[in-house]
Formats: sequence, structure tokens, C-alpha cells
Amino acid sequence: MHAVFRIGEITRIDDDNPLYQVALKLTADDDEQLRTLTERIQKEIAGPTGWERMGKLLLNIGQFDKAEELYKVLLEQTSDHDSKSHYYNQLGYVKDDQGDYKQAIRYYEQGLEIKQKILPPDDPLLAASYNNIGATYRNMGQHSQALSFYKTALEIRKKVLPSDHPDMAQSYNNI
Repeated sequence: MHAVFRIGEITRIDDDNPLYQVALKLTADDDEQLRTLTERIQKEIAGPTGWERMGKLLLNIGQFDKAEELYKVLLEQTSDHDSKSHYYNQLGYVKDDQGDYKQAIRYYEQGLEIKQKILPPDDPLLAASYNNIGATYRNMGQHSQALSFYKTALEIRKKVLPSDHPDMAQSYNNI
């Protein structure tokens, strides 16, 4: 691991100038809090490629415009159906967060269409797509549309997941 510091005291040096003195404390290699934080960040932004990890990181820090640019470029550069579906989903997430719900649904539906062609009809990834579309309709205030997609997601999940799976709880909560 590289040198990592904790920020200690921050003191303004001069009232007339925006200069500050920052006391840094070097962390130890066996710092359990740092190790836990590092592992959590690695899990949150895990992905098969550096670019996908970058996209997740941009989403996690709220840089939605930059994430959108990145996912559009990645979408253009791939011919892999799994990747295309994933990028459409991520673009849907970006647009949903930006409040552009109609575009979010278009992206989610494009990803869903790809998944429907390459996955079995009871694959949990399809349920996730239906759930995302339902959430966007809910955000639009179109509750009957949302309910329809949530029910479809639940039906798929009932077929393949145990009743105590967290995704089942999510589906029931959404409905």
C-alpha cells in the first residue's frame, strides 16, 4: 500500500489569507479501519475492467455527467451483448438520477431487450431490469405502471430465488 495519512487538526494560518496548516498523521500498515475502508471501496466499485470500475466510482461520487460520457463511449466500443446491456442499465441509472425519466426508461428497456435475447426467461438479471423500470415509473408518479413491472420482477424472483433472499424482500417492499 502507498503512504496514507489521516487528517488531524486544520488551522487557519492567517486571517487575511486563505492559507491553512493541516496536521497529517501517517497510518500504520496494520490499521484495521483503513483496511476495512479499502475493502469496502473495492467491493463497491468492483468490475471486470478499469473503465467499468471508473464508471461505478463516478456514480458513487455523484459525477453523473462524466459517468454518462464514459458509459456512452464504452457502449460504442463494445460488441459484447452482456456489456451493452450493462451499459444501457448504467445509463438508465444516470438518467433516472438526473430526473430524465423518459430517457431512463428507454435505456433500461434497451438493456432489457438485450437480456431477453440472451438470458433464460427466469434469470434474476431480468428481474433486476424490470425492477429498475418499475422504480423509474414510480419516480414519475405512474404507480400502476410501476406496479406492473414490480410484479413481473417478483414473479421471476419467486421462480429462482429462496424466499429469504434480499432481492425477494426488495420486490415485496416495492409492491
